[in-house]
Amino acid sequence: MSGRLRLVLATRNTKKVPEMAAILAEAGVDAHVVGLDEHPGAPEVAETEPTFTGNALLKARAVAASTGLPAVADDSGLRVDALGGMPGVLSARWSGRFGDASGDKDLANLHLVLDQLADTPDERRGAEFVAAAALVVPGGEETAVEGVMRGSIIREPRGANGFGYDPVFVPEGGDRTTAEMAAEEKNAISHRGKAFRALAEEIRRIS
Repeated sequence: MSGRLRLVLATRNTKKVPEMAAILAEAGVDAHVVGLDEHPGAPEVAETEPTFTGNALLKARAVAASTGLPAVADDSGLRVDALGGMPGVLSARWSGRFGDASGDKDLANLHLVLDQLADTPDERRGAEFVAAAALVVPGGEETAVEGVMRGSIIREPRGANGFGYDPVFVPEGGDRTTAEMAAEEKNAISHRGKAFRALAEEIRRIS
């Protein structure tokens, strides 16, 4: 591909764009990464697939078709051993239409998982964060990779950083939740960081 690669990240989360750009730069990829705010006509894609990889590919395909540019998308969530791998792809919607008194869906999801694990002993509270990242080149190839971060669920939230289930997740071998870590520290071991770094190797081939 001639010239500097322009890559569309299928998100309107402005924090994800510089994160992806930094990971690509570390991998030696010279790319201009933009989000969907620069492509307002791109579709909003419902995550209807039963797997993280399926959802990531669904979004990347739609954005690549709409923009005519290589597109990257991700999907991630929490799998809890004692809940048979749930919430899984339903992580962001685990509490259904209900929120807590403040309407905070993240908090409602987190407390629902804690309630469901209330009688589960500490040694059976294993869990993992999983992220899938997909690259789709218009008229060309599709690639998807996964990253996993193993850990366990504690009984009370700790930490003010991160989002979602971060305040109750302690990575394997550690004693702090991912909400107690600095962003750089978390990204170095996180499921999303692993998935995006693996995908960066694939992106380098088309740049």
